[in-house]
Amino acid sequence: MKSIRTPDARFKDLPDYLFKPHYAPVDAGDGDTLRLHYLDEGPPDGEVVLLLHGNPSWSYLYRDMVPVLVAAGYRVLAPKANHVGRE
Repeated sequence: MKSIRTPDARFKDLPDYLFKPHYAPVDAGDGDTLRLHYLDEGPPDGEVVLLLHGNPSWSYLYRDMVPVLVAAGYRVLAPKANHVGRE
């Protein structure tokens, strides 16, 4: 599978996007591993809210919703599906 990875520097200093990055390994199916970026905000034991987006959007879409949900006690997960690439 051909893949490219957006450099992490492209996501630094985005307005209102102050979330810590998390990465999950994903099997590429060819013996290689990709990494999927996702948000994981809020209490680890909180009820989970999963925010999914469509193409061409990404988790930046939810930058204003995440803090409100976290303040309400939810754990918020949101993959940034366009930020999948080789290690």
